[in-house]
Amino acid sequence: MFGLFKKKDELEPSLLGRLKESVSKTRAAISAAAGNIFLGDRQISPELLKKLETALLSADLGVATTREALEAVREKMDREALRDAGQVKSELKKQLLRIFEAAESSPAAAGAGAAANGDGPRVLFIVGVNGAGKTTSIGKLANRLRQEGRSVLLCAADTFRAAAIEQLEIWAQRNGVEMIKQKSGADPAAVVFDAVTAAKSRGVDAVIVDTAGRLHTKSNLMAELEKMKRTAAKVIPGAPHDVLLVLDATTGQNGLAQARQFTSAVGVTGIILSKLDGTAKGGIVVAITRELGLPIRFVGTGEQIGDLAPFDARTYVDSLFD
Repeated sequence: MFGLFKKKDELEPSLLGRLKESVSKTRAAISAAAGNIFLGDRQISPELLKKLETALLSADLGVATTREALEAVREKMDREALRDAGQVKSELKKQLLRIFEAAESSPAAAGAGAAANGDGPRVLFIVGVNGAGKTTSIGKLANRLRQEGRSVLLCAADTFRAAAIEQLEIWAQRNGVEMIKQKSGADPAAVVFDAVTAAKSRGVDAVIVDTAGRLHTKSNLMAELEKMKRTAAKVIPGAPHDVLLVLDATTGQNGLAQARQFTSAVGVTGIILSKLDGTAKGGIVVAITRELGLPIRFVGTGEQIGDLAPFDARTYVDSLFD
C-alpha cells in the first residue's frame, strides 16, 4: 500500500511530537476553562460537568459534539459506572475516539489510501477555498512523499488565479519535483490530462493536483472540478484516488459549511487541517470528523516545509487533556 496514511506505530516519534505541540493552545484553553477538575480523585458533581461542558465548547468542539459526548458520560454516571473525575476523563476520551474510529470506517474513507492498481501513478486532488493554505499544504505533502522515497509531479490546474501557477512552481522548485502547467486561463481539465499522461509515461509515483480555490456557492466551478475528475479517470482508471479538502483550523465552525458543500459536490475522502498550531479552538478537529464523517489525514503544525504531520486520533485526544 502507498505509504501516505500511516498507522501510529509506523509514525516517527518526532511527527507525533509535532502533533502534540500543535494542540498546545487548545489544551491551554481547555485547562483555563476547566480548571483542575481532573486532578486527583475528585468526586463527580454537577459543577464538574458544567465546567467540562464550558471547556469543550471553548475549544470549539461544537454544541452537538459536546452534547453527544457528555450524554454518554452522564448515562454512565447514572448507572454509577463512573465514580470520580479521572474516570470521567477516561470516558470522555473514549467517546471522542469513537467519533474518529467511525470516520475511519466510513464509505468515503474506505476507498482512500488504496494503491493505484499498478496502472499508473496515484492521483491526489487538493481542494479548498482561497486562503485556507491549499498551495502550502501541497508543497508540504510533496515533501512528505519525497521523504518516503516517492517521485512526485505537481499539476497546476488552478488556472483562474493569476499568481497560483507561480506559487506552485516555487514549491516544485523547493521540492525538486516536476510541474505541469499551461498559461493562465487555460482549461483546468486539459492541464490535468497533460499531467496524468506525463506522470504515467514517466513512471511517477504520485500526481498532486492543485485546483482553483472554489467558493462553495459557485456551482459552475464545482462542475469544472467534476470534469477534471472524469478526465483523470480516462487516463488512469480509478483516479483521483484521494480528494483531500484543506480547511483552515482558525476558522473554526465557519469552515464546516464549506466542508459540507465540497463533500457533497466532489466526493471528498479526507481532510488536511491547516494552521492547527495557530488556534486555541483545535476542538474543531472533532466537530469536523463527527459532522462530515470524514477522517483528518494531516494537520499543519507550522510554516516550514516539513511542518505537516499525519493525524493520529489517540495522540490528539490524549494531548487535549493530559
